[in-house]
Amino acid sequence: MNKISNNHELQPTRYVPVIGLEVHVELKTESKMFCSCSTQYFGKAPNSHVCPVCLGLPGALPVPNRIAIESCIKIALALNCKINEFSKFDRKNYFYPDLSKGYQISQYDLPFGYGGFIELKNKKRIGITRVHMEEDTGKLSHLELRDGKASLIDFNRSGVPLVEIVTEPDFEDALEVKEYLQKLQQIVRYLDVSNADMEKGEMRLEPNISLRESSAKGLPKYKVEVKNINSFKFVEKAIEYEVKRHQTILDEGGTPAQETRGWDENKQRTFSQRIKEDAHDYRYFPEPDIPPIITLADQLSTLNSSMPELPDAKLERFQKEFDLPYYDSEILTRDKAIADFFEEAVTVGKDHSISPKQISNIVINKKTDISSTLPAELIKNILDEKKILALDEGELESAIAQVLIENIKAVEDYQNGKEGVIMFLLGQTIKKLGKKVDTELVREQLKKELKG
Repeated sequence: MNKISNNHELQPTRYVPVIGLEVHVELKTESKMFCSCSTQYFGKAPNSHVCPVCLGLPGALPVPNRIAIESCIKIALALNCKINEFSKFDRKNYFYPDLSKGYQISQYDLPFGYGGFIELKNKKRIGITRVHMEEDTGKLSHLELRDGKASLIDFNRSGVPLVEIVTEPDFEDALEVKEYLQKLQQIVRYLDVSNADMEKGEMRLEPNISLRESSAKGLPKYKVEVKNINSFKFVEKAIEYEVKRHQTILDEGGTPAQETRGWDENKQRTFSQRIKEDAHDYRYFPEPDIPPIITLADQLSTLNSSMPELPDAKLERFQKEFDLPYYDSEILTRDKAIADFFEEAVTVGKDHSISPKQISNIVINKKTDISSTLPAELIKNILDEKKILALDEGELESAIAQVLIENIKAVEDYQNGKEGVIMFLLGQTIKKLGKKVDTELVREQLKKELKG
């Protein structure tokens, strides 16, 4: 075994990481991909949401879930993919305990979507190779018993609709991977096709990692896949660990084995699971029990018209339409429910001369609980706060002048770029005034006086 040192840093002039991603997103349909079993299996008794189809019993025939297919195509459209007019399902053959049929119904050469991209903040485009539909597997639980070990299988998850999004090997570090994954999670949530809750296994991350010498062209002759990671933090750590492990092997004149590995979050390291298969090992062939799927132009047009405004477009619109800075817009659009709440509050606020920026400040800084507060209620609270301000302009200016004289060091710190110190000065001013006031108004007056 190669020993990985925490101090063994990647030599950027010699090696370049080559990273691709496979992400599995579980759809939130009412029924499974090829049968009528309920998908609400989480927390339920093992093997209580199963039937002959998802158990793979002889004679059981699959019937595709139309909503799941439409959701898959929506994801592909949101990722700027081309859509195959003619698509089909395939059998992916492999033997594993949690795969009851001995094969998985998936897609291979004719997926629903292909050739798309996601654009990062630095304008780098991460290519999307394919967006395809498949069924999920069962779940294994490994137990330590007094008389040995045991593995139990729960098939409740087996057959749940799963979308796999495969990228080109366009990532060069773990930070790019994290940004991409956060954007992808945000997109599927905006589409309302998945909750993408990683703690429940609804979004599973599988990086493919290799290193090439910076002077070399083309892709390395090997790659290592780390399977089923369920957090952005863990995928970062797994990639960083693998990069260092590969470098150690390459520096010693070897080549990392092409294999599938797992991530041990307790030991903070990856571990070998099995030799990585190639496509031909799965013996793909068309699923004989499901006819080809034809997506007509008018069907595609209907799906396109049902697409919501996506995060990047909403972020750009918030900056232009509401004259908000990027910082505010980015926070407000992270979650669609918060973005919708903000827009409704802006509409109500217009009638009371309350600006979008004022609303943004309240929502962001006070972390408004949108589950228990209505937009109209938020506006009423802002108006109530304004009513309590009974400040003479001279009174405010006098209080601020005294605070600035008494806190010269804080004033100097602010003027030297330590803008956070304004919160201290704000607190001192409000204390000196001795009554409840509009803090935003006091803050703006403070900034004005500090600029001199």
